Amino acid sequence: MMQVNVTGGTIDQRELNAYIERANTKYPVGTVQALDIHLDGDYVDLQYHLSPKPFSRIRRITGYLVGDMSHWNDAKASEEADRVKHI
Repeated sequence: MMQVNVTGGTIDQRELNAYIERANTKYPVGTVQALDIHLDGDYVDLQYHLSPKPFSRIRRITGYLVGDMSHWNDAKASEEADRVKHI
């Protein structure tokens, strides 16, 4: 369940539900932790607070772009272990 904060006025439940549906359409369900709705006359400012996503490191090793070497065979893993690492 996402937290919804409304500032600068009030909106009816139907309009609030439309903003929540828009957030769930724009981002995968469960990604938006909070939604800030700021009302300024005829204008509406929406700010989405998204859940953190883990960072996945990709490296170039022995000519291949890889995230990890778990799927490599023994020969390719040995090639990686024997390479000269420049720090």
